Amino acid sequence: MIDSNKYSFVRKGLLEFVVLQTVSANKVYVAEILQRLQNTDFATQEGTLYPLLSKMCREGMLAYEWHESDTGPPRKYYKLTAAGRKHLAEFREYWVELTGLIERLGQPK
Repeated sequence: MIDSNKYSFVRKGLLEFVVLQTVSANKVYVAEILQRLQNTDFATQEGTLYPLLSKMCREGMLAYEWHESDTGPPRKYYKLTAAGRKHLAEFREYWVELTGLIERLGQPK
């Protein structure tokens, strides 16, 4: 069994892209994001997620809309912007290159 705690630094660096991927499917609010990540290696807390979402909004990767809720106050729903889609696509391309490089480095010459 892999000790995923050894790789927490990797998860921390990838969290932004995991959130972008999570938001890419449809508009979501924070509780939905937390729920989708809950049983993964990317489980996080509101105290981590809110600042990340704010940063991504400031950088133009995410936008949000307020929607009324039947069960309480209005909810802020996040969605990808065109810049966010581009950033996510670039990351996917880079990830393929990076994992390919790692594989090639492990091959005999």
